[in-house]
Amino acid sequence: MLNQIKLFFEQHLALLAPEDNVEETLQLAAAALFLEMMTMDDKIGLKEQEVILSLIQQNFSLKFEQATLLMELAEQQIKQATDYFQFTSLINKTYSLEQKIHLIESLWKIAFIDNVLDVQEEYFVRKIAELLHVPHSAFILSKDRVGADNKI
Repeated sequence: MLNQIKLFFEQHLALLAPEDNVEETLQLAAAALFLEMMTMDDKIGLKEQEVILSLIQQNFSLKFEQATLLMELAEQQIKQATDYFQFTSLINKTYSLEQKIHLIESLWKIAFIDNVLDVQEEYFVRKIAELLHVPHSAFILSKDRVGADNKI
């Protein structure tokens, strides 16, 4: 019980941390969502891991080693997480609508990488889009845009 209370305060006090820590926390949250997306269809492939690593490097201007470390930290965070709120709350407070849509597009890229859109993958992206208050029309347009790029 005390550990849960301590964890609650640590997570919520992290939201009030200095600016550079906020950026790192945002990167960690996005990376965690990317990794969760990868597991939605119960098929974790090397290609998906490569795409996630590439997205992390591109989205956050990180070097390979930094992106790899961020992925490892995100994996640890996922194991401790009880829901997606801890990942989406800071993103929701900090990102613009355009940045949120870009994040949703990144999730679609991971979902479409194997050329099969699983029902669980679509559900996950929909859920994250709702938690980030991304309008349904933007959710659909991003799906269509990424799907067309991937010939699905």
